[in-house]
Amino acid sequence: MKPALVLVGRPNVGKSTLFNRLTRSRDAIVADIPGLTRDRHYGQGRLGDKPYLVVDTGGFEPMVTEGILHKMAEQTRQAIDEADMVLFIVDGRTGLTPHDKIIAGQLRKTGRKIILVVNKTEGMTSSAVTAEFHELGLGDPCAISAAHGDNVNDLVELALANFTLPHENEEIENHPKIAIVGRPNVGKSTLVNTLLGEERVIAFDQPGTTRDSIYIDFDRNGRHYTLIDTAGLRRQGKVIETAEKFSVIKTLQAIEDANVVVLVLDAKNEISDQDAHIAGFILEAGRALVLAVNKWDGLEDYQRDTIKSAIARKLSFLLNFAKVHYISALYGTGMKGILPSINAAYAAAMARLPTPKLTRALLAAVEKQQPPRAGVSRPKLRYAHQGGSNPPLIIIHGNGLDRVPQTYQRYLENMFRESFQLEGTPLRVEFRTGSNPYAEKRPAPLSEAEAERAHRRRRYGRKKYG
Repeated sequence: MKPALVLVGRPNVGKSTLFNRLTRSRDAIVADIPGLTRDRHYGQGRLGDKPYLVVDTGGFEPMVTEGILHKMAEQTRQAIDEADMVLFIVDGRTGLTPHDKIIAGQLRKTGRKIILVVNKTEGMTSSAVTAEFHELGLGDPCAISAAHGDNVNDLVELALANFTLPHENEEIENHPKIAIVGRPNVGKSTLVNTLLGEERVIAFDQPGTTRDSIYIDFDRNGRHYTLIDTAGLRRQGKVIETAEKFSVIKTLQAIEDANVVVLVLDAKNEISDQDAHIAGFILEAGRALVLAVNKWDGLEDYQRDTIKSAIARKLSFLLNFAKVHYISALYGTGMKGILPSINAAYAAAMARLPTPKLTRALLAAVEKQQPPRAGVSRPKLRYAHQGGSNPPLIIIHGNGLDRVPQTYQRYLENMFRESFQLEGTPLRVEFRTGSNPYAEKRPAPLSEAEAERAHRRRRYGRKKYG
């Protein structure tokens, strides 16, 4: 097992900067704004051939008993319970604060191994900047600069010194990555927690609770998955705060990174144009899709009919392939079909389609309905093969295919989807017209005798001079 290093400290001491340094990534949002990180965020680190896990946490406010800060503190406590080593980070430029002393007292009670890390010490004398932190009674402080990388490797070596580490590569085989997306406050984090069966991410009745994209590995029925909880996507004009702009970018990146996207809609609010915009982006990215209409509990029949009509009207471009589930993530109703639909969508998105079967399906579709004529000729579709997956791409070869209309292209998409039972994923068809091999070849010039013979044939007929 890889040891877990958990980063703990008050807000804005550089935990996320150190997380990005240890994971050699930019997965955690970093800005000079306290409280950006709220949920615990996992990443993979490696020192030489020694792998380890890194867990970023939100600013620890152990004395707060309600609100979002209390939820953040609960997330931090859960991360500490999972820790093999706690890296307690303090700010060397601010110095020792009463808040640091409270956190140190809380950490001592956990019985976990702790390393006191004094961050932001670039250009400073280590012994001088760490002197006052001995008061915390957590051993010798380790002075680093997460932003500049100073002494970070020494810190990791110290943290891993007493662990027996696996040296083999522990890459997990390909498995579904599932992004949970939607507008703010539609119940994305609640859905994640219900799928996991635990309070893994903060679910709070306040838009904008989730700021970062949180990747969570879990196993169900012997299969491995990665869930991605994302920040809510608001209309562009309403995205004002810098932190929220980062969150939008992270969400769009999560969609691109996912194999399957679960688009969560709020049944207690109108299906908005923003829902359609998000769905359009998912479709443009080519990701497999499952629709989850949340907060279905307690609605009157006429409200349910209204929502279904709105989905059929505004999201009709999804309904020819995406499965719709009406659920209550809070109470767990309607949840049984979500994971099977995700599995089916993933299988369809990653399907391997043999060329002979694709060509037979193509010819059967053409026999049933030929493409319309374009001028004096009709496009000829000869054979098909697969050009990619996630989404499946089918390339069709033939002649005159640049004149195939979009309506016929959609007909072929539906026929292929039906033939191969590709439920839950968009499908793309690309046409490639074969070039005329003789188009660039010009006949050799005739000799004088051949030219004379050709002239006589044209003038007097083929019988006498043929």
